[in-house]
Amino acid sequence: MSDSSTVIGVIGGSGIYEIDGLDDATWTTVDSPWGAPSDQILTGSLNGVKMAFLPRHGRGHVHSPTTVPYRANIDALKRLGVTDVFSVSACGSFREDMAPGDFVIVDQFIDRTFARKKSFFGMGCVAHVSVAHPTCARLGHHAADAAEAAGAKVHRGGTYLAMEGPQFSTLAESKMYREVWGADVIGMTNMPEAKLAREAELCYASVAMITDYDSWHPDHGEVDVTEIFKVLTGNAEKGRGLAAGLPTRLGASRAPCPHGCDRALEFAIMTQPDNRDPGLVAKLDAVAGRVL
Repeated sequence: MSDSSTVIGVIGGSGIYEIDGLDDATWTTVDSPWGAPSDQILTGSLNGVKMAFLPRHGRGHVHSPTTVPYRANIDALKRLGVTDVFSVSACGSFREDMAPGDFVIVDQFIDRTFARKKSFFGMGCVAHVSVAHPTCARLGHHAADAAEAAGAKVHRGGTYLAMEGPQFSTLAESKMYREVWGADVIGMTNMPEAKLAREAELCYASVAMITDYDSWHPDHGEVDVTEIFKVLTGNAEKGRGLAAGLPTRLGASRAPCPHGCDRALEFAIMTQPDNRDPGLVAKLDAVAGRVL
C-alpha cells in the first residue's frame, strides 16, 4: 500500500457541534446505503489537511445514544475519503484521579450496548475483524499531544464501559463497573462506533472528556445534568482546540498504519465469492470495496 493523503474525520459528541477555522467550510450531504447519517458533514481544510466533521447527535442534539445511525456515520466518512477518525465524547469517571474536566485517551472498551446494529456484515457476507486493540495507538498519541496543547489534563490510556442508556447507571451498576470490572470511564456512544470503524479499515481514536463521577462517588452522589452542562462548556472549548491541533501533527501525507488498522479486512471475509449476497456486497462498496 503506497502513501496517500490524510483526511481527518472528527466525530463530535455532546457539546461539540462544529470545528472552528476550517478553510472552504461546507456542510455536505452524504448519501449512504445504510440510511441517513446523524447530520450533514462539515468539510474543509485546516493547515493544508482535509477534514470532515460529523456531529454524532446532530446539530441541536436530536439523536439519543441508541438512535445514532452509527453505520451510516462511518460509511459516510469513508465515502468522503476519511483515513483517520477521532471520536470526541462526554463520559463519566470511575477513578478519583480522573476528574471532571480531564481527558482520557481510551485504549480499551467493555461493550454493554444491546439495541444497536453492530456490524456492516451479516448473512450473505460474513466477516470477522479483530478488536483486541480497538483503537489506533498512533492516533491516540497525536490526540493526547493535541489535547495537552489545548490545555487539558490528559490520561493516556483507559477502559471505556459503553452502556446503552439513555438513563445513567444505578448505584449498584456503577460500583460493579468500577470495582469488579475495572472500567475507568463510562459513556453511551463509542460502541459500536469503534467496531464499525475497524470494519471500515479506518484508524480510530477515542477521546473521552470527563463531565462527572457517575454515581459511585460518595461525595458527589447521583449524576446531575445541570452540573454536567457546566463542565461540558469548558471541555468543548478544549475539544475544539484538540481538533484544530490535529492537522499539523498528522501531516498531509499519510503512510500505511503501522498497526494495520487500514488493512483490517485483509483476511476477515469468510463467505466465498459465489455465495455472497449481491445486495449486501453493493452496500459494502465504500466500507469493504478494497477487498471485495
